Amino acid sequence: MTIIQLEYLLAVANCGSFSAASELCFVTQPSLSMQIKNLEEELGVILLDRSKKPVIPTDAGETVIRNAREAIKAYNYIKESVAELKGEIAGHLKLGVIPTIAPYLLHRFIPGFLARYPKVELEVKEMKTADIFKALGHDSLDAAIIAGGMCPDEIAEQELFDDRFFAYVSPLNPLYERNNVRIEDIDMKELLLLSDGHCLRDQILELCHAHRAVHSTCSFESGSLDTLMRIVDNTGGMTIIPEMALPYVPDQRKNQIKTLAKGATSRKITIAVRRTYVKSSLINALKKSIMECVSAN
Repeated sequence: MTIIQLEYLLAVANCGSFSAASELCFVTQPSLSMQIKNLEEELGVILLDRSKKPVIPTDAGETVIRNAREAIKAYNYIKESVAELKGEIAGHLKLGVIPTIAPYLLHRFIPGFLARYPKVELEVKEMKTADIFKALGHDSLDAAIIAGGMCPDEIAEQELFDDRFFAYVSPLNPLYERNNVRIEDIDMKELLLLSDGHCLRDQILELCHAHRAVHSTCSFESGSLDTLMRIVDNTGGMTIIPEMALPYVPDQRKNQIKTLAKGATSRKITIAVRRTYVKSSLINALKKSIMECVSAN
C-alpha cells in the first residue's frame, strides 16, 4: 500500500470517475486504474463500485477512504512541519472565492502575495458558497474566502474583517432623498437581488426579515453586483451592496450610496478550510497578505 494509491483512490471518490481523477492527478487512466486495482488486491476487497455512474465507494471503500484521508493528512503534515522549521512558504494553494468578494479583493492582495512568496503556486476559482463547501469536502480546494457564519461542521473559519452593508438607490426611488435608510422602509418589490445560490442574497433577505420568497423586478444568474447597480441606475429600484464595492462606484453615482440605519448588519469575511487541513503556513501567509492590503486602505 502506498500514498500514491491512496491519493488515487481519494481522487476517484471525489471526482466520481476514473477519467476525471486521472486528469486531476496528471496520470494516465490505465496507470491510475492499475494502482487502485493493486490496492484492492492487496486488501482483498473491492473499494469502488464501477457499475455506478458516478463511481461510488463500496462499504469497504468508505472505511478505507476515511482512513486514507487521515493517513494523507499525517503524510502531508510531515512535509509541512519541515517546511515551517526551515522558514519556507511554498506549495500549491487552490483557493476558492465567492463572486461578491472576488472582483473587489483579489486584485488588491494577489500581486503582493505572489511577490512575497514566489515559491507558492496559486490557483484561484470564483465559485458560489455551496460549491465551495463541496469542493473543500472533496479536497479540490485548499481554502476559500467567503462570507462567514454558514459553514458546515467539517469546515473551520478564520475571521478576516467586517464588511458593512449599504443601500444603493435609484434617483427615481423615494428613498433617494435620504442619507440614512431604515430597513423597515425598504419596499421588497423594489429591491433587486442576486439569484438563488448566492449567500449575499440570503444575508440580505435575513437583514430585511424577508423569510418568504421575494419576487423582485430582476434576478441575475451572473452573480454580478455591478449588473444589479446598472439596473438600479436605470429603474426606480434599489439594491444592497457590501462596503468593499464602494470604491468602485463611479464618482457621479456616489450620491446613490446610502448608509443603513443603526441596527443594520454587516457580513464577516473569513478564510474557510477543512478542519483536517494541514498547510497552516500557507493559510497564515494568505491571511497576512489580505489583512495588510485591507489595513492599508
